[in-house]
Formats: sequence, structure tokens, C-alpha cells
Amino acid sequence: MSLFDVLMLLLTGLTAAYLVFRFYQEFQSKTPKPKANIFYMVAFLVLLVAGVLLILLGWGILPSPWVIVVTTFIPLALSLGLYCEFYEKLSKPYKIFAVIGLIAIILTRFTDVSHGLQVITLIIVHSVAGLSIFLIPILTIRDKKAPSGFIGVTIGGVLIGLGGIALAFLKSGKQFLFFSQDFVMAILAPLLFLMALAYTWGFMKKIKG
Repeated sequence: MSLFDVLMLLLTGLTAAYLVFRFYQEFQSKTPKPKANIFYMVAFLVLLVAGVLLILLGWGILPSPWVIVVTTFIPLALSLGLYCEFYEKLSKPYKIFAVIGLIAIILTRFTDVSHGLQVITLIIVHSVAGLSIFLIPILTIRDKKAPSGFIGVTIGGVLIGLGGIALAFLKSGKQFLFFSQDFVMAILAPLLFLMALAYTWGFMKKIKG
């Protein structure tokens, strides 16, 4: 891992920590307490921890089953927070999907199943969560439930979705579009930082707006 990668991961961690602090502030200041903020805080706490682990242990930990399971919390928690905040009626069935999806990823990572099934399970769970993160901000802006700057969350979802799917294909021994292994490793750290910035821009516009 290069010094540039370390710097990008440090900045990603600081950005995640800032978001956790702001979500906690909003949670404390409102009555009733916005339960969506709990899921948002979980998502960015996991991002913070993941960044620290990558700095300490390097890219070599990415294929670890534990890393894959833990990082699944990021899109699942973030998308669940969006459902709870803007589409509460859909949040209950989505919670069921999130639990089943997480259990499926755990089972496929820690039992003797084909690598193809592991990849398919990961792609399905991340794609549904990523599509939710992509669409919900667009719909809430359209319906005047959030300011236009909330589109930053959609941008963040696109960035992390592309990176996650590319990594999944690489682990299966295949290439996703032009995402070769060298290219993915070169862009992963700055991609995480750009994703964190996009989320920060989007969520801060919503909190301030």
C-alpha cells in the first residue's frame, strides 16, 4: 500500500468520524429520536473501522471472510436508514431482506460452497442495497422531502457500488468491464474517499436543509 493510499484512507476515516458525530448530534437534538440515524452511525462507524484495518493490515485482508461480512454492514445499514427515514412502510420488509442477506453472506463465506455462489450472493445483496441508496435520494428530492444537494448520497452509492462489484468479479477470477486487478487496487483508496465526501455533502445538505 502506497503512502497516497494511506493518506486517502486516513481522510476517509476522518470524514466517516465527522459524519458519525453529526448524526449523533442530530439524534440527540430531536424528539422523537430519529432511528434512521442509528443505522447511519453504524454504517460510517464500520467504514471508519474498515479504513483503520486496511491501513494496519494492507490490501491483503480484503479477501478475508470477516472483512467481507463486516463491510456488508455499510450498504445494508445505510440503505436501511434511508428506508426508515423516508419510506418507513417499506423498512420492515427491507429489514427482513437485510437480515436474510447478511446470513446468506455469512453462510456462503464460512461453509463449503462454490466460489461462484459466494460471488452471486455478494452481488445480489450489494446490488439491492446499492440500488436503494441510488434511488431513494432521487425520489425524495423529486417529492420535495429533501434538498437537491441530497443527490450526493446517490453519487456515493454509485461509487461504492462500482468498486464493490468490481472487487467481487476480481475475486471470482474475472474482470468487470475495464476494472482490472491493478486498476481496482490503484483507485480503491481514492474511490473510498470520494464516496465519503459525496455522502458527507449529501447528508449535510439534508441536515442543514
